[in-house]
Amino acid sequence: MGAEFSKDAFDFSLPHHRGYPDAKKDSKYDPLYGFPRGRKVRQSLATEAEMESAGLPDEKRDYCAHWVIKYDACVRDNLPFLRTCSYYKEGWRDCQYNDMVLRMKEYERERRLDARQARIKAALAAEQKGEITA
Repeated sequence: MGAEFSKDAFDFSLPHHRGYPDAKKDSKYDPLYGFPRGRKVRQSLATEAEMESAGLPDEKRDYCAHWVIKYDACVRDNLPFLRTCSYYKEGWRDCQYNDMVLRMKEYERERRLDARQARIKAALAAEQKGEITA
């Protein structure tokens, strides 16, 4: 169990050349497409000034920076007794996990919209050739 490789295990080409969306680029589709009532705007709860004053490195300046700031302050205040900071550490981990899940959902949405676009193009091409598929 788990010893099998996926079909892309030895394909070292770039993912967007294999038909997968490039996660590092912005979506080419309207972010509100498919959301008739709109989407909730995601904004970091920590401001840039708070992150600067806390001395956060660049890799920790993300959506969950407010948890990192609280956790670092707790560690600074309770250094030998780090168990008292577990609430902030777990909150940070949960926030990171939820952020990762949301990014995976966005990736999957982009992939499905790409597949939908390819199906529409294929249907139009078949219709122009005179081949009608049901």
